[in-house]
Amino acid sequence: MTETSLTPDALVMAAPAEEAPVRAAAKPRAAMLGHVLYVLRENPVTGLAFAMFAFFVGSALFGVWLVPYDPLATDATATLQPPSAQHWFGTDNLGRDVFSRVIVATRLDLMISVAAVAMSFVIGSVLGAVAGYRGGLIDVATSRVLDTIMAFPLFVLAMGIVAALGNTVANIIYATAIINIPFYARLVRAEVNIRRDAGFTLAAKLAGNSDARVLAFHIFPNALPPMMVQVSLNLGWAILNAAGLSFIGLGVRPPTPEWGIMVAEGANYIVSGEWWLALFPGLWLMLAVFTFNLMGDGLRDIVDPRQRT
Repeated sequence: MTETSLTPDALVMAAPAEEAPVRAAAKPRAAMLGHVLYVLRENPVTGLAFAMFAFFVGSALFGVWLVPYDPLATDATATLQPPSAQHWFGTDNLGRDVFSRVIVATRLDLMISVAAVAMSFVIGSVLGAVAGYRGGLIDVATSRVLDTIMAFPLFVLAMGIVAALGNTVANIIYATAIINIPFYARLVRAEVNIRRDAGFTLAAKLAGNSDARVLAFHIFPNALPPMMVQVSLNLGWAILNAAGLSFIGLGVRPPTPEWGIMVAEGANYIVSGEWWLALFPGLWLMLAVFTFNLMGDGLRDIVDPRQRT
């Protein structure tokens, strides 16, 4: 018998058939990761924003186990102590460690913000995409409803919703989502309305794609870049909205650690000299909003299909 030698091309042809889809699927993931790293490397401000975002996410996930004190534990012998080596951010009027409460409050504030923005993103995107693609009576009716929502001062509308439904975390999320829906719906409607008669849309229809598929896979991805900027801004606004509701007594109820409540409680002690009670929760609130505002441009560049060439 004679031995047969396989050339490199033959070896490739002889490889298991199931390896080809795995390699094909790995290429887009590697390209996307390389694109993300390129965006972060080319824009140091975006890299800083994502690093700060990772810090807040880490605080939300692991802060409850890393803080030195129980955020709800009171100590009558350690009330209103200024910042020190034992209490980095000082203590409040009940002797609770302010640093521990600030870090633990990150989870609740981020949860409210992300949940509200995700809900408004999904609902607003669907409403805006259908209105912009279909036009006609659907577009007119949707636009009038959105205009009605935006006619109210948004924070006042959120106050009314929470006051009517009750000041629970779920109702705060619903109220924040409702006031943010018009931003996404109007933005998506405009982007879809521009592209529904574009050449690539008509080509996708001629190829046999349904309207839903054309809208979801051909038009909507081109509307994502400006929407990512809006998402980043709305995350900061949602945190401010939740903190504002808590500040006026319509948000999260004490003694739950929350930045707005802590600022409201600390404001009563500024005149008497206990400045740290309001300063550090307010500083953390400012840094969170600042981080989300900086992330907008980076998120736009990451999801923009034109930036991946």
